[in-house]
Amino acid sequence: MPLDLEFVRSCFPAFSEPTLASTAFFENAGGSYACEAVIRRLDTYYRRLKVQPYGAYPASREAGEWMDESYRRLAPYLGVPEDWLHFGPSTSQNTYVLAQAFRRLLSPGDEIVVTNQDHEANSGVWRRLAADGVVVREWQVDRRSGHLDPADLARLLGPRTRLVCLPHCSNIVAEINPVAEIVAMVHAHGARCVVDAVSYAGHGLPDVGVLGADAYLFSLYKTFGPHQGLMVIRPDLRDALGNEAHYFNADQPRKCLVPAGPDHAQVAAAAGIADYFDALDAHHHPGAAADNRPARVRALLHDAEAAPLGRLLDGLHRRPGLRVLGPTNPEGRAATVSVVPDGKTPLALAEALGQRGLMVGAGHFYAVRLLEALGIDPARGVLRISLVHYNSVEEVDRLLAALDEALAAQ
Repeated sequence: MPLDLEFVRSCFPAFSEPTLASTAFFENAGGSYACEAVIRRLDTYYRRLKVQPYGAYPASREAGEWMDESYRRLAPYLGVPEDWLHFGPSTSQNTYVLAQAFRRLLSPGDEIVVTNQDHEANSGVWRRLAADGVVVREWQVDRRSGHLDPADLARLLGPRTRLVCLPHCSNIVAEINPVAEIVAMVHAHGARCVVDAVSYAGHGLPDVGVLGADAYLFSLYKTFGPHQGLMVIRPDLRDALGNEAHYFNADQPRKCLVPAGPDHAQVAAAAGIADYFDALDAHHHPGAAADNRPARVRALLHDAEAAPLGRLLDGLHRRPGLRVLGPTNPEGRAATVSVVPDGKTPLALAEALGQRGLMVGAGHFYAVRLLEALGIDPARGVLRISLVHYNSVEEVDRLLAALDEALAAQ
């Protein structure tokens, strides 16, 4: 059954908001709209459960139960046990804490591999470990396409490689990296693998258990949820990393990698993502078995993006004066498309499109190293158009028409 776009949009309050009625949202890579179930849970929590959770009185116990539900409900959609999940303030903060924890596992002369395709959050924090004597090796992209070749990684791995950090897909070129293949290669060398999935997860939460990554991180506010980061960490790695929180919380797995402590309300609201996915599956596959629901939802979101993404790529490639980054085929890439215009600056085009009700992004998007590798001035940046399953082909057509107007205007 194809995606029922009317049903989908009924699940997102933004589509009923009068101030947004004449707009089309193409900046999902920076943060998606929040679904109704998440907003409702957050509102209810603040109204009657905004107390310290896990206490002795009813409201406190219920507040803790709401938080527990998020672990329990999201874990199946990620294909892992719930004790692998760790909520934190953001993916950037979570990665920073993870890097600090890795210090105790690394010795001078140990090697880590990072890429220049990443968002800086999964690059810079690891590079800083060079100050402790760790050898940092860079897995570099192809300077024309931005592609990461696994064969190049194989040549970087050695007997002292301890860690490899990479994106599931870039937030600029959007090519989907073969994570399972790469993880298997890294593990064969006895090293760990940390995967940044911020630019991937909004297009369908993957089966992390199958991918095999030791740590897999993404942002819930880009998967229709609250402003939180989520880490999926294998328990053996979590135990090896030790405690980054207060010393008396060392025996509490949910706290040991979140030194700031959890944002109770937002953790509780995260279960609304599962509410939405459950409703999406029930609407499109009534009566189907619940145990196959994650795979069905994943396929539904992926298939829904194919037509709008194909139309967007085809339309952009047909227009002269635009350098379109990343794979030309919708297969093998996420629905995030970055463009480098010959004439007008990306910011000027974004502003012109914004005046026409088309919301897009412009900038370097914290991928400065990648833009430099591709010969693009980070200060000028790119025009980024990012869609998810609630975008339509009609919106893409409207965007392309507005882009023509903006390019033609003096």
